[in-house]
Formats: sequence, structure tokens, C-alpha cells
Amino acid sequence: MATVQATCGCYSEHQLASDVNFDLNENGWRPKQTKMKIGDTIIEDSFAEAFRVVYSRLLITAYDEHWLNAAVGSVCGYGTSVIGCDAEVGLARFVPPAETPDSRIGAEILLFSFSAESLGKAIVNRVGQCVMTCPTTAAFDNAPTAEMRTALGTQLRFFGDGFQQSKLIGERRIWRIPVMDGEFLVEDEIGIGKGIAGGNFLIHAVDQASGLEALKRGIAAIATLPNVITPFPGGAVRSGSKVGSKYSALRASTNHAYCPSLRGQVDSQIVENANVVYEIVIDGTDEPSVAQAMATGIRATIGPGVVAIGAGNYGGTLGKFHFRLHDVLAKH
Repeated sequence: MATVQATCGCYSEHQLASDVNFDLNENGWRPKQTKMKIGDTIIEDSFAEAFRVVYSRLLITAYDEHWLNAAVGSVCGYGTSVIGCDAEVGLARFVPPAETPDSRIGAEILLFSFSAESLGKAIVNRVGQCVMTCPTTAAFDNAPTAEMRTALGTQLRFFGDGFQQSKLIGERRIWRIPVMDGEFLVEDEIGIGKGIAGGNFLIHAVDQASGLEALKRGIAAIATLPNVITPFPGGAVRSGSKVGSKYSALRASTNHAYCPSLRGQVDSQIVENANVVYEIVIDGTDEPSVAQAMATGIRATIGPGVVAIGAGNYGGTLGKFHFRLHDVLAKH
């Protein structure tokens, strides 16, 4: 098989440079892209491997920003990974009063889990413990036309001890549960849709300071987009995981190939001149939203000290959604 190399100037609007291999086989010359750069940063020819989950859109409203933020912070707590949490949870966007059922400021929260049953339990628990307890708040479904639905207020209403009442706001059935500052309003049911979890990219940086600044840029850019969340602390992951462990009781363990302290002991995947690797994980409502978030985050991440951008995958064995970095950047 013969091979010839060429360099093309495609994607010039993003300052991309690509090396292209052309392999000669029975079908003629076939191009294969093997290297891409944005500025001085290499974009590895790799893919993020994501998997199918279900999700809900929870809308929280409150009297003012202080109590809205308090409810958001609480309901999103301990919502990083379904490896150990009941759901992956994060703030998708703030919602203006004109778009909320009670004409107050609101926040849309996305919650992801493996099944409708597990997601339903997580939502009831989180709304009951973290929203109903927070002064002035109310909780609504922000996907009222979803085909699948699960109980919310119809479960929490029992806290009213018989004093609860239901009412209709338009076509919404709302439960009014007496609480000490008035009534907690909560939607009877919440919609469930099919989503995607595990979109990601890896930042290879020369040092921790450069990596942290890159993280902040990438996460801030993704936060401006609808339909996605970055569920880990501050949107970032430093303890990237792999499937399985030498200890049979664990489903996941440290991704040793990306641990700089293990260089020389394992087959390291950290690129040359990089000494720190951080990961941004993205959950979204659909493939285009996840792909757009990856592309937006990668472009914002590029900067001083960022040697390369890669992606986490398990060779295609974990999930059927494969987001190739080169393709994502070319299309978004």
C-alpha cells in the first residue's frame, strides 16, 4: 500500500491546520485525516464515547436571585456521576419571568439517569429535600409535552398531611402544599426524554495553572449553551475514570494512562510536554447539542500552555455515540 502526505488549509476560519494521509487501495486514493492543530494546540484524532440516558427538565422559580441560587446549588449537589450518584444534575440556563408559570425568575435544571424509574426517584428526593425546603421556591415541569412522564407533586403532596390541594394553571395540574412561608407549588408530573451522557474532551497542559485557566474558559463557554450541562464540580474532572478495576467490587477506577505521577510505570497517554490533564464531561438532550458544546468548549479552552486536546473512550465498548474531535470541530 502506498502512502503520500499533503497539508491542507481547511477550517481556516478557526486557524486549523491538518495533515492528511492518502492510502492507495482497490478503491483508489482514500484521504484520512490524522493531525489537526488550532494555533499551537494539537487536536488528537480521537473520539468521546457517550451513552444513552434519560433526562428531565426541572424548572425552579423563587422570590429573588438569592433564594433561586440557593435552591439550584442544593438540588444540583452530589449530582456528578451515575457511578455513585442517583443522577447527574446541573444548571442548564436561567429563565426570565416571562417564561415561567408564576411570572417569577427561574432556573432550568437538567437531571440525567439510566432509567425512568431511577430518574423519577431522584427527582422526587431532590425536589422534596432541596427545593421544597428552600424559602419562596416552586417547582415545575419544563417539558410539558414530553411523551414519558413520572410522578412529582403527586408523591410530594403527602407531606401536606391532608391539607394539600390541587389546582390547574392553564393545563398544568399543580399541588399546593402548606409550608411555613405560605404554599409550596409543585407540578403533578414531570416529563422524561431520551438524552446522552458522557460527551467529553481532555485538556493536556504544561502545568496546573495553565490547565485551570483553560478549564475556566471552556466551562464558561459551554455554560452559555442550552440543553447541556457539565455536572462535575465547577464543570471539571481531575479524577478521570476507566471502566473496571483490579478490585472486583469497583465498577470504575482511576484512568492511570492520564495520571502524570504514573509516567514510566504505565503506558502513558499524556502527550509530550504536558504535565497535567483535566477533563470536561458534557451531558445533553441530543447529539447536536453535545457536539456543539464540545466544539464550543474546545475552541474556548485553547490558549497558553494547552499542548493538546484529546478525548476519553473505551474503544467503542461503553456507548454507541462517538463524537470524533476532528468531525465535531469541522461541523460546529
